[in-house]
Amino acid sequence: MGVDIAIAYVDHKSVPSKPGARTRTMTSEPPTNRAQGPDLDLETALAAVATKRDVAAFEKVFRFYGPRVRAFMMKRAADHAEAEELMQETMTKVWKQAALFDPEKGTASGWIFTIARNVRIDAVRKTRRPEYDPNDPALSPAPEIAADDALELNQNAERLNAAMTKLPPEQLELLQLSFFEDIPHGQIAERLSLPLGTVKSRIRLAFAKLRDTLGDEQ
Repeated sequence: MGVDIAIAYVDHKSVPSKPGARTRTMTSEPPTNRAQGPDLDLETALAAVATKRDVAAFEKVFRFYGPRVRAFMMKRAADHAEAEELMQETMTKVWKQAALFDPEKGTASGWIFTIARNVRIDAVRKTRRPEYDPNDPALSPAPEIAADDALELNQNAERLNAAMTKLPPEQLELLQLSFFEDIPHGQIAERLSLPLGTVKSRIRLAFAKLRDTLGDEQ
């Protein structure tokens, strides 16, 4: 939470109960955003938060909606700690996004609880993502190639390069474009102004000559 929000949250947590006061069960959503009377106009308070970053106004909003959002989260969260965390995240978004509230489109209650629902949905999505497993074989580096295998690969590569130097230039160019630059035959034909059939036949001839050359060396 930001510093200003933290102040409002601490003040809210530190208010003692009045002696003899009756405990009221919080519902998940308040029936109206003016339930505390005209002296606590929550829409006006939200407007003050939006335009002036008014901490006192936000404290009014927090005192009224904080417990209700927490109760809303308690019905859906795994435990009290998670509900408390989701409530704080919701009220942080209320502080940051207060300028987006439009009283012409709905009540403060509806707007705040829409934020609360979205926060809860995001939390559920995060818990459903697979956790990173460092022991997953798919994430393990490829095993090192044995020395004899590496030598054979190098020798094969050298033989292939030597065989390619024996190709006619027009065949070698097409082979390089097709297999080393991964360019489709149609694009090669357009680039070199050649018929598509010529491109394909030259590549086939190049492969045939490579097979013959490498076969003779074995």
